[in-house]
Amino acid sequence: MGVTKTDLFNAQQNQLATWAKVLGHPARIAILQYLLKQNACVCGSLVEELGLAQATISQHLRELKDAGLITGTVEGTSVCYCIEPKAWARAQAAFAKLFAAYKPIDTCC
Repeated sequence: MGVTKTDLFNAQQNQLATWAKVLGHPARIAILQYLLKQNACVCGSLVEELGLAQATISQHLRELKDAGLITGTVEGTSVCYCIEPKAWARAQAAFAKLFAAYKPIDTCC
């Protein structure tokens, strides 16, 4: 596979691509939907909720955390996760701006 030349693109394009990539897996979408539905920090219920192995859940949580969309805090022996509000708002605005840039035309190709 070729090397991604991220230096050819601006910071906004690279950030949007990072978010799009992390949102490109259905397990991560399910995790985000669960966190949004709970509207609170979630500690241990993701395994029961999603039916995936703990190691798989942990891997997806790490990807979401690395992208900045969620945050985790240590509580005792577990880590509790929730939506990171500032990053969530930035991602929401960036995707909205991208989709709003489309202007329908009568003919295409």
